[in-house]
Amino acid sequence: MNGWEVSNVEALHSKPIQDKEPSMTQASKNSFGMLARVKTGKCIEIVQSSIKAQQLLSKGRRVFPHQGSVKFVQTSWRMSIPGLPSSRHEDKAPASPKVLRDKKAVPDADPPSIEDINQLYQFFDNSAKLIVLTGAGISTECGIPDYRSPNGAYSSGFKPITHQQFVRSSRARRRYWARSYAGWRRFMAAQPNPAHFALASLEKAGRIDCMITQNVDRLHHRAGSNPLELHGTVYTVVCLDCGFSFCRDLFQDQVKALNPKWAEAIESLDYGSPGSDRSFGMKQRPDGDIEIDEKFWEEDFHIPTCQKCNGVLKPDVVFFGDNVPKDRADKAMEAAKECDAFLVLGSSLMTMSAYRLVRAAHEAGSTIAIVNVGETRADDLTTLKISAHLGEILPRVLDVGSLSIPAL
Repeated sequence: MNGWEVSNVEALHSKPIQDKEPSMTQASKNSFGMLARVKTGKCIEIVQSSIKAQQLLSKGRRVFPHQGSVKFVQTSWRMSIPGLPSSRHEDKAPASPKVLRDKKAVPDADPPSIEDINQLYQFFDNSAKLIVLTGAGISTECGIPDYRSPNGAYSSGFKPITHQQFVRSSRARRRYWARSYAGWRRFMAAQPNPAHFALASLEKAGRIDCMITQNVDRLHHRAGSNPLELHGTVYTVVCLDCGFSFCRDLFQDQVKALNPKWAEAIESLDYGSPGSDRSFGMKQRPDGDIEIDEKFWEEDFHIPTCQKCNGVLKPDVVFFGDNVPKDRADKAMEAAKECDAFLVLGSSLMTMSAYRLVRAAHEAGSTIAIVNVGETRADDLTTLKISAHLGEILPRVLDVGSLSIPAL
């Protein structure tokens, strides 16, 4: 097989959330000072200062020498997450940050409990070489639906296009590209949520060794992460004949140039934006396309061809029934076998390309944790399973205390 087939901080003194905020007297007994945030060219390091100033390194980096890793203590300072308001610890989990939500896209889930937050914090803190795999569940709070949740695309009887259908049928290609063009503006309007930013902060701080995503929306990139895109991205278009690839915006311009009146009619339709309740019957799909009437693409819609060889153009994504490119599959599998902890976020793992990574990590002795609303294919492999919205729990985990940052 050339690839994978896609089928149907140990903290020095970090305390968990307490019923009451420590008093000023208790806090003042801590011999260590405040945390300082230092930005470098590659990452954000969270480092500590103490009353022994002569022990600090030069150039503004307040770090205590430590063999193996830099340790931190919990103080009133917190790692900054864009869009996330600061909060004090209470006897209940902190209020959820505001996130952009499409009520039809986000599956129902209870707010994360204090126990959930603390357990996930400990999972992060106990890992030395962590892999994070994200699925559609991290983007539902951005207004992009998933496939398999109770509110997902499959619940309405939707069936995504397969690789074989796209390759063999010009009609199927017209249908796909017309719908994808129509949904592109709305898809592009989606913004990363607090979960994306929390992961980006952890990645830059060195707490995530490898991030893999099944998503094709590039919201991780916009938040500042650099994940391995297991299933590709809709932001790139590729020729099936010669392999030439180019950016999606250029393809959108080509479609508009070939179909000026059609494009004008499509763009005049007000089908709302992510998070709104207005869709005028045109439902958006996980890959960015929307439902539009057959009359909009059956006869008068023309698809651009490759400017190099006149070949067939396809989004650079792994459709159902297609294979993950071998080099990408091998890189992901190598990371899975070498990690000591594997965290699944917002994925049911029903595609074999994702599930086999978790299974390989488990067989290699890694600890598995899953945060997902609903059952997953790997529930029996986990030591920790939490049902919660990622935009609510991940920022709260970073608010618990200061995670240990491996020495760089």
